[in-house]
Amino acid sequence: QVQLVESGGGLVQPGGSLRLSCAASGFTFTNYWMYWVRQAPGKGLEWVSHINRRGDNTYYADSVKGRFTISRDNAKNTVYLQMNSLKSEDTGVYYCAKDVKPWTYSTSYETGGQGTQVTVSS
Repeated sequence: QVQLVESGGGLVQPGGSLRLSCAASGFTFTNYWMYWVRQAPGKGLEWVSHINRRGDNTYYADSVKGRFTISRDNAKNTVYLQMNSLKSEDTGVYYCAKDVKPWTYSTSYETGGQGTQVTVSS
């Protein structure tokens, strides 16, 4: 059973930073590309970033490029999202997700946790 446990969210002022973590279990972590997605209040899921299996290729939505950094520690089955220069529009619930297919980037992902709330407000 796939489990993805997100943590690290909270309330932060504009311009601040947070580091999200996602502990994965129930599947072979190193076989999968991993994602971070978010859901703003009243809106659908929005892709934020994804990372390849080895962690040496990363991709970002234009809205977060240059401010967010995705990384992974395959020894710890954990994926991270470092978020700097946060803006009010970054507010939402952040979920990590795994690709639906092993070994490849399929563009489709599945979430497996409750998410972590990020609120950017003064």
